[in-house]
Amino acid sequence: MRDGVSNQYSAHPQRPSPGYLGPPNDPRNYKDFRDGMGYGRVRDDDDYHANGTTPVGRPSAMFSQVDGAASRPTSVTPSVLKQQQDSLPPAGQFSSHQPGSLTRNSGIHPDGNRSQGPGTSSAMQEFAKLYKALEMIVNPDNPNAYLHNYVKVGEGSTGIVCKAAEYKTNRHVAVKQMDLRKQQRRELLFNELVVMKDFPHPNIVTMLDSFLVVEELWIVMEYMDGGSLTDIVTHARMDEQQIATVCRACLQALSFIHENGIIHRDIKSDSILLSMDGRVKLSDFGFCARVIPELPKRKSLVGTPYWMAPEVISRQPYNQAADVWSFGIMVIEMVDGEPPFFNEPPLQAMRRIRDMPPPRLKDIHKISPRLQGFIERMLVRDMMQRATAFELLQSPFIRQAGPYDCLIPLIRNSNWTAQSH
Repeated sequence: MRDGVSNQYSAHPQRPSPGYLGPPNDPRNYKDFRDGMGYGRVRDDDDYHANGTTPVGRPSAMFSQVDGAASRPTSVTPSVLKQQQDSLPPAGQFSSHQPGSLTRNSGIHPDGNRSQGPGTSSAMQEFAKLYKALEMIVNPDNPNAYLHNYVKVGEGSTGIVCKAAEYKTNRHVAVKQMDLRKQQRRELLFNELVVMKDFPHPNIVTMLDSFLVVEELWIVMEYMDGGSLTDIVTHARMDEQQIATVCRACLQALSFIHENGIIHRDIKSDSILLSMDGRVKLSDFGFCARVIPELPKRKSLVGTPYWMAPEVISRQPYNQAADVWSFGIMVIEMVDGEPPFFNEPPLQAMRRIRDMPPPRLKDIHKISPRLQGFIERMLVRDMMQRATAFELLQSPFIRQAGPYDCLIPLIRNSNWTAQSH
């Protein structure tokens, strides 16, 4: 089971992913793997907000929209790595200890009264500061004045995702309902709010509104009814025009956020959502970071193991080029159906990514030289030699991209397959 709620309506057999959770009754959920390994998406405490401030941490359930069968590594904040180390430890020296549960902090109710939970006074003070900060960003109104017909479509350890309808238009929206008390890294809730609010783009999922409801943060987003790219890569075979079409949309979003000094840090198929008419959008900004002249690179160990860039795993300073590596791994997903080393435990996969030459496709003969060259420009160990998102948009392979409706058969097929399971 994923540690959060992610991705629209998907069934992902045997795949780990960010902030993703499957339906409670799905036999293929990822709970056993996650609980057994104590590992999913990770971050370290020397990280920063998108707005440049230093956070206390990362919520355990930063998700996209809707869940299906979860079996991809989750985006959590485990203590599997020795947190005080400056670099990835050698093989065999990882800690397997699970992240501890948080105590219940003070709750603030709509009438302004604070409920006294059993949390410590310092925790209560931190919670109150966070709540006040969120109050400055969110809509102060009651969301029920705008929305109705809530239907739960996903659930995680720290919240749920609902589909709802707007009273005025009857348009469907997705509503993430995150319990602030259950977030391991509450301050990073600002990441998604700030980036999605301040950096709108046609290829980034649109945030429509946000609310505080008792002790929950509700984020209202456009409803991407086609599911996630993971649904497609696990249930269908994509041709190169379709791969190029998805890549073009993703690179347009990546180029935009990179130009604005933002690193996504969790690029993979789970983070890409589609609509039934074939539109492709980037989501899940819970781990993003801002690079500024005073802080042009980061060193935090952040992301999901199989997609991490070597410099991230090695705790070397990195920048937007780390997203390009992860995007290259995502392209391999679209060809092979899964990332390299996916059958290996996450920590072993990380060591291989760190120490070995760049991974390759299972069968390079089944793709064109254009696609092979496109992948090779991203999977370069020296991040200074990696192509940028903008440069990749100019590549010959992207010229093969078609209209968005070329993706419709894939979306329909993957949705039908997921529902039939």
